[in-house]
Amino acid sequence: MGEPDPKTESEPSGTNDTNHLLILSRVSAAVSGLGNIDAVLRVGLDKTLEYMDGAAGGIMLLDEDTRTLRYRVYRGLSSRYADEMHHSVDEGISGKVVQTGRAVLLDDITQEPRAARRHLIDMEGLRAFISVPLRSRERVLGVMNCASRVPRVFSETGMHLLHSIGDQLGMAVEQANLYEALDRSRRSYWRVARRLIVAQEQERERIARDLHDETSQSLAGLSLKLQVLKELSELLDIDDHRFRSILEESHTSAMSINQEVGRLIADLRPTLLSTLGFAPALRQYAESHLTPVGIEVSFHFEDISHRLRPNVEVSLFRWAQGAIGNVIRHADASKVSISLHDRGDVVELRVVDDGRGFEVSRLSGDSARGQGTGLLIMKERLELVGGNCSIDSQPGEGTTVVARLPAGT
Repeated sequence: MGEPDPKTESEPSGTNDTNHLLILSRVSAAVSGLGNIDAVLRVGLDKTLEYMDGAAGGIMLLDEDTRTLRYRVYRGLSSRYADEMHHSVDEGISGKVVQTGRAVLLDDITQEPRAARRHLIDMEGLRAFISVPLRSRERVLGVMNCASRVPRVFSETGMHLLHSIGDQLGMAVEQANLYEALDRSRRSYWRVARRLIVAQEQERERIARDLHDETSQSLAGLSLKLQVLKELSELLDIDDHRFRSILEESHTSAMSINQEVGRLIADLRPTLLSTLGFAPALRQYAESHLTPVGIEVSFHFEDISHRLRPNVEVSLFRWAQGAIGNVIRHADASKVSISLHDRGDVVELRVVDDGRGFEVSRLSGDSARGQGTGLLIMKERLELVGGNCSIDSQPGEGTTVVARLPAGT
């Protein structure tokens, strides 16, 4: 095991520097061009076996948690061998490679006492064997094994090539691990965000219910009592104008506050959304918020051939609330157009204003006016239900925000 004898080493047929560069180029292209790690590993393994005239081989990846090696891809080996040939880094030839970070060459693996699962090796009839580490930044992430069913000696030139392939595949494995970790984090984020939105809607509903059952009812009772006092003061012909003026103002304020509470309840829990559907609820919300501040609003709603799921309707409605709120707070607009379209495979909601506009490229979550944060939250809310949104704006030319959801969601 270890150093080959220069007098007996046999170079695979057709090998030269040009061939080495061609093989490395193909492996490098696979690493950079293929998005699937299994496809990358198969290309690296195939090119290596082709170069080595190897009859069989495979790539084992290291599980960092359990410190075990398992075959991820293989060629010329039985499925039983690939399934059962797994072991810790403390045993076997591959384990030794992971521990030392150095390749191991065996002219005949059947003569190696430290080989793991000897019965599987005998079953496959493996003889010549080479195991090369897959390294990235001094970390060994797995091994590539190549074997022949006849004894042979490997060349030093071939070893350099295999080490180069192993390093490239090691970098590909590390990159795949990073992407996988990022994907897990992203999925975890989405799960937390969805739970947060559900909790937010439940809290909105609770607050709306409390406002309706307690605050609104108390204000209604107060308004009624003040109305009674007004009528009583007239019947008693109370001639205190200041008293009657304060009573009138109090009654008017109580009714105004009760109306405002009613508007807040409608914002928190849009009952029209569950009774009449999305379009009427959006129309009522837009008119009640834009018209009082002097913004003319127009609508163009196409009939949607299907109802969106309740949670999707709520998310789209909240997105629309955010868009309308941004118009009121930031746009300095005089007109707003709201349109709903059925594009066949996509439902599209568009809000267009003729306000001051802004430079979209400068938009960030820490925008001085807070508009960036609102738009980013709107975008994330749609993404959680499978949608997306876009923003088109230029200074002095107004703003268009568009929400799109796949039909049938």
